[in-house]
Amino acid sequence: MGLNIGERAPDFTLPSGDGREVSLSDFVGKKTVVLYFYPKDETPGCTAEACTFRDNHSAFVSAGAEVIGVSADSPRAHEQFASKNKLPFTLLSDAAGHARALYKIKSTLGIFPGRVTFVIDRRGTIRYVFDSMLRFQAHVTKALEIVKSLEGEAGAAAATSDVTGSATPI
Repeated sequence: MGLNIGERAPDFTLPSGDGREVSLSDFVGKKTVVLYFYPKDETPGCTAEACTFRDNHSAFVSAGAEVIGVSADSPRAHEQFASKNKLPFTLLSDAAGHARALYKIKSTLGIFPGRVTFVIDRRGTIRYVFDSMLRFQAHVTKALEIVKSLEGEAGAAAATSDVTGSATPI
């Protein structure tokens, strides 16, 4: 059983392809996070998924979201994968599988790391989960729909803020 909508997203810290340590908590209170776990760099499905995130990246950024991909590949492999495919978002290395375990991502057929996308709001709450090994592009389109709806909620909250200008956080 994986994590569910409404649960607090577990924090983690992992190395990125550019050598930084990145934590989920770096974004809490600042941005919505689209956190996607995928099996392996340079495989056809994972490349298609990453390139679909790339092709829609400006829409995610415009909606106030940060896209982060996670697999067990090394930071160096991520750096090469990102460079080859011109990926403008962060890829994190979860070589030991700690983040994958925190997010309760199951393997397919017991051998292939699962492909799961989470949309995490600015409060750190999971607002959407999409789990499918084969619907690579649907991970992106569904996540973008949710991110845009969260942006709409943020706009509505700002419109109803009090005279001091403090909005209800989303």
